[in-house]
Amino acid sequence: MYAIIETGGKQYKVNSGDIINIERLEDNEPGKKIEFDKVLAVGEGNDLKVGTPYVNEAKVEAEILEEFRGNKVIAFKMKKRKGYRKTKGHRQNLLKVKISNVTV
Repeated sequence: MYAIIETGGKQYKVNSGDIINIERLEDNEPGKKIEFDKVLAVGEGNDLKVGTPYVNEAKVEAEILEEFRGNKVIAFKMKKRKGYRKTKGHRQNLLKVKISNVTV
């Protein structure tokens, strides 16, 4: 059974035992249990329940493994023949999370 959850403005398809990287949450201590209640769909095959927009009783439980920073993304701007060049980098703060349980 899988679920589609929404966190950090993104959607993730998860199963029990999956390890995913999500955007950092406020409570980010390693070993802490968190719960995602914004479940868009849960089930499999003919038993799939789709929410409008969320499935009311569905929850996904997870455990925070670590906090880390993602790869650097370079934003480069340039205007030809004008001498204008601007480089800016960004590294997103992320959490590595292990999905422990998907309930309906």
